[in-house]
Amino acid sequence: MNAPAPLQTPSADPQAAPAPRSRTSRGRILLPAVLAILWLAWTSWGGQTFADLSEVTTSDQTAFLPVDAESTRAGDLQERFAEDDAVPATVVAASADGGELPAEGTAEAAELSEQVAELSGVTQVIPPQPSEDGAALQMLVLMEETAAEEGTLDELRTLVSEGLDQDTWEAYVTGPAALSGDLQEAFAGIDGILLLVAVVAVFLILIMVYRSVLLPVLVLLSSIGALCAAITVIWAMAQQGWITLDDQIQGILSILVIGAATDYSLLLVARYREELAHTENRHAALWAAVRRSTPPILASGGTVAVAMLCLLFSDLNSNQALGPVASTGIVFAMLATLTFLPALLALIGRPAFWPKVPHAQTDTAASQFRLWRSVAELVRRRPRAVWLVVTLLLLASAAGVTQLKAHGVPQTEIVLAETETQAGQALLEEHFDAGTGTPSTVFAPAQEAAEALETVTETEGIVAAHLVDEDSAPAADPDAAQQVDGWVQISATLDRAGDSLEAEETVRELRASLDSLDGEALVGGSTATQVDTNDTAQRDLTVIIPLVLIAITAILVLVLRSVVAPLILVATTVLSYVAALGISALVFNHFFDFPGADPSVPLYGFMFLVALGVDYNIFLMTRAREETPQHGAAEGTLRSLVVTGGVITSAGVVLAATFAALAVLPIMFMVQLAFLVAVGILIDTFVVRTLQVPALCVELGRRIWWPSRTAEPMS
Repeated sequence: MNAPAPLQTPSADPQAAPAPRSRTSRGRILLPAVLAILWLAWTSWGGQTFADLSEVTTSDQTAFLPVDAESTRAGDLQERFAEDDAVPATVVAASADGGELPAEGTAEAAELSEQVAELSGVTQVIPPQPSEDGAALQMLVLMEETAAEEGTLDELRTLVSEGLDQDTWEAYVTGPAALSGDLQEAFAGIDGILLLVAVVAVFLILIMVYRSVLLPVLVLLSSIGALCAAITVIWAMAQQGWITLDDQIQGILSILVIGAATDYSLLLVARYREELAHTENRHAALWAAVRRSTPPILASGGTVAVAMLCLLFSDLNSNQALGPVASTGIVFAMLATLTFLPALLALIGRPAFWPKVPHAQTDTAASQFRLWRSVAELVRRRPRAVWLVVTLLLLASAAGVTQLKAHGVPQTEIVLAETETQAGQALLEEHFDAGTGTPSTVFAPAQEAAEALETVTETEGIVAAHLVDEDSAPAADPDAAQQVDGWVQISATLDRAGDSLEAEETVRELRASLDSLDGEALVGGSTATQVDTNDTAQRDLTVIIPLVLIAITAILVLVLRSVVAPLILVATTVLSYVAALGISALVFNHFFDFPGADPSVPLYGFMFLVALGVDYNIFLMTRAREETPQHGAAEGTLRSLVVTGGVITSAGVVLAATFAALAVLPIMFMVQLAFLVAVGILIDTFVVRTLQVPALCVELGRRIWWPSRTAEPMS
């Protein structure tokens, strides 16, 4: 049996070089110019639309829960009991020396409460209440939902700072309204800093990849154009009420579109450079590159878009919104890559590559493919050893998943910075029942008011409870309680902070205890909302993941016209995701010392790593299928590895860098998602796509394409 020939650099298709004769010189300039102008105009419009996104975004967690969630139904009842929606802020103050408060101090706090009541946006102030140890007091301030956005929270903090002598008092503003303000401040850089960091990171990587200044600018201009165009459509969808947006989704959209559009551009430009090395006609080369790149780009982008649309089956409205938002972004990433970028390249031509301008008959193989030939030869010699070793390493990394604590984190821990809200909560817990200021609300049938109150009071973790009268004050007896449509309201104070995991367990126990009533009872409030959000996120994880896997597998079967190859690609991508999740769990627990993880982190990580990870395998395998009829399955795969190695690795590094940019936002969810996705993409790029998948393909040979006719041996 003859030894296989050494790997050579794949050549361009000679039949692809000539451009259609109907393309006149004028048309070659006019059409790209029109396309470029249209895209630039759309980019400008979309850039202005960025500022309008705040009008259609919300930070209200109950807006993201399904309408039949218990806390959502309780919230609807709350609106019937109270004329105005209000968010509580708690002013907590203690003696600076740790001793008891002097009498004049109490009078000073009472005067402060009168000043607070006059602030615009404050709906009610409950006068200062001293702690049992006499060393602290608290004042509950009910504020409009937009208080943080309109500056009322800042005015309150300034008033507290100026109204209470810092030499006498240690005073803070905490509670849900303060937490909302912290989140708003943390997300303040989502349009500026986040996008700037991502663009700069991508630009630097592209300069190293292309060793050119102009080409990275063109690629980034195309990517930003895709983002700005997508924003106009997403804004319209939110304006019509079709989707519910939050700042989190907006940040993910920017990163996803910039990363995906740059990846697709890398594939197109690599094919264009390859064609330029075989023909002097740059228009013919560009047309051939677009024609050759379109199928893998559409297949890759289509896979991601369909996978993201599976989020429409989520029960969380935030996840549902991410589906069409991300899909819209991916569609525009593909559209810009196949129209805007080619238009720019057609107008500029070969100088876009300066100073390393490719010309016909240029031999780039020695420098461009040397590394990937070495990798391909390694896989070719020891395919079984390669994929077995890689698989064992990934399985070992996946073992860390057992330490993942994705059951939610206290709300005050979400912002990764020392805040006044955190300091205030610590002071509140030191002198008062920790749940003071964020009580849970129970709605029970009026005829069972007394029994419901007794049940709530006897529940472990509840330190105080009372029925509420028409003035929102404690009712003297069940008959004095306010009734609305046959319901009464009970306010329950927990012994733990309302955003803590312990408080969530108390709410679960409270709901279980209230099931003993003859009629239905509902538990609402911020803690109950967090419980329902976490539970719904866990449910989504078990429903969405199988749907995504089925959808991706089906698309791969259609694209590759094979059953074996899609199963291998999906299995290896899932294994790399689990490995990344295991590594992340260890880092979160033992390096960053996070108290846990948001329940949505595993789902979001899966969506991006599996959908985008399959992208790179599509790039590899579509080229392998192109090479197989002439060179056979094993050799075709190795030749594909050689020619796509550089572009896919560059794409992986770019995408990892763009997702890593999410870490500039001091939000625990964003930092965790940034680390998980970046690590997973690097594993998939440098290990799975470079070693494991090619080794498995070489091991299986022509069986990798079964039952396609490509699996048949060449005659």
